[in-house]
Amino acid sequence: MLETNFGTAINASASAALVARPCQMIGFYVNSTNAGTLVIHDSPSTGTNNAITGTITPAIGWMEFPVSLSTGLRVVIAGTALDITVFVKL
Repeated sequence: MLETNFGTAINASASAALVARPCQMIGFYVNSTNAGTLVIHDSPSTGTNNAITGTITPAIGWMEFPVSLSTGLRVVIAGTALDITVFVKL
């Protein structure tokens, strides 16, 4: 059986709830950055702190990050500027 490693692309340049249900994150592509930072949460709610990463300061390019998220996906973007495209299996 051929394993497919593709998913839905979701762009973010500010903090946002990207998926409001369980999903699998494949990874993310950093389109541009100027000292931007990222924290990934397993929760679409801003009232819940379910961070699954510390603060990431990514470089431009592909970051493989396979993880199952039980309640949803929220990203917190801070710093000067960061534009990412997250790939998830819904």
